[in-house]
Amino acid sequence: MVKAILNVVVGDGGVSSVETIALAFQNYILMLGTSVMIPSILVPAMGGSDGDKARVIQTLLFVSGINTLLQALFGTRLPAVVGGSYAYVIPVAYIISDSSLQQITDHHELLQRFIHTMRAIQGALIVASSIQIILGYSQVWGLFSRFFSPLGMSPVVGLVGLGLFQHGFPALGRCVEIGLPMLLLVIGLSQYLKHVRPFRDVPIFERFPVLICVTIVWIYSIILTASGAYRNRPDRTQRSCRTDRANLISTAPWFMFPYPLQWGPPTFSVGHCFAMMSAVLVSMVESTGAYKAASRLAIATPPPAYVLSRGIGWQGVGILLDGLFGTGTGSTVSVENVGLLGLTRVGSRRVVQISAGFMIFFSTLGKFGAVFASIPFPIFAALYCVLFGLVGSVGLSFLQFTNMNSMRNLMITGLSLFLGISIPAFFNEYLNPDRHGLVHTNAGWFNAFVNAIFQSPATVGLIVAVFLDNTLEVEKSKKDRGMPWWVKFRTFRGDNRNEEFYTLPFNLNRFFPPT
Repeated sequence: MVKAILNVVVGDGGVSSVETIALAFQNYILMLGTSVMIPSILVPAMGGSDGDKARVIQTLLFVSGINTLLQALFGTRLPAVVGGSYAYVIPVAYIISDSSLQQITDHHELLQRFIHTMRAIQGALIVASSIQIILGYSQVWGLFSRFFSPLGMSPVVGLVGLGLFQHGFPALGRCVEIGLPMLLLVIGLSQYLKHVRPFRDVPIFERFPVLICVTIVWIYSIILTASGAYRNRPDRTQRSCRTDRANLISTAPWFMFPYPLQWGPPTFSVGHCFAMMSAVLVSMVESTGAYKAASRLAIATPPPAYVLSRGIGWQGVGILLDGLFGTGTGSTVSVENVGLLGLTRVGSRRVVQISAGFMIFFSTLGKFGAVFASIPFPIFAALYCVLFGLVGSVGLSFLQFTNMNSMRNLMITGLSLFLGISIPAFFNEYLNPDRHGLVHTNAGWFNAFVNAIFQSPATVGLIVAVFLDNTLEVEKSKKDRGMPWWVKFRTFRGDNRNEEFYTLPFNLNRFFPPT
């Protein structure tokens, strides 16, 4: 039984080499949505050109590939992809709106404004990354995880997926004629036709729904664009629907090898660093929830405290690399790729490692990578509707280990889920184009810090759920909270499967023994 489960995690499990490569490419395609969208939001606000946007996208993909390899080899070793995070948009927007950078308004100096802004973001990321590095490698985050229970983590993991609802159907609705067919096609192929096997014994519709559906709907969108269907439509509709409005293919270089400090030496500001620390804390919470979901979908044991800390430490190293290379944003575990584990039912570490190779390869060959990056975002939004919902349901599945006949548990679960969605929605109501949120004092870094924390559903859910779970009738409710099932996974030696799942490669455990 242990061997059978292990095969699913390490990537054997009856998956051929050709299927492994196709699954890896599927992960790469899915990764492009966030990797293109975040620079498309931030780079124009920095005063950057289309060429700058293409270069930032390539850099983000390149560093994401490195970070994914590091996490799969030396971090949690779960089949999780690491990429850019929306959590960093608010502090980055605060840095962009800094008065010293906004004073650069001359047309000929806009390029310098972009460079100066990018250097300021780099400096903030480099300093802020120390939080995760320290909390991870010192084992402090692992010690804090002793306060987690199935009841407390269920809303957190659930909100990791459900909290991203604004990137689902609202984004799909910007181009319904592309997004809705994509959504229906994904559901149809992956659920209703998953047992149909036109090619031998390969469940092609179950394992490759993203590749098949993206290819079909992408060709359909190209036909619509070429036929002039969007010629007289509003500019926002054309940006969302057309396949030729991103200008990525024409502006991307044929070959570019990202390197550290390519934008110049980073600049450091205390306010910028404190603002960026909020996003680092948010990404740490979201990644913790994503690790829990990934372990469950990959049929692995929940990551022990030592492994969780190790993963957070390496994620901090990843954010440090983001700052050194200049990706314009920080890293976190890709929630959509975690959902893909459940959709394809293949939780393979090898697939993720090859996917990281695709990220690095296509990020250096700019024109080829830009072809795939020109896929309209509503296609990705349709996938998010399925994948984010799947991750959210994984969080709710932790409730099976608790007593949901307990009014205490019902109160904690309901309040955590509701406030985790309601409070960020309240803060978002006050978010204007300059990213000035509800908290608007004279200290800009403080505004960005508080707004970023409370606009994260998973972070709000963690604060509410963990606090209530550890203060309301704790001793009387250990069994109701699911602690008898959970406690054996806290330590590395608590379950004999942990060693199979999480042991470091190359016999490194001899030098870094589990604590």
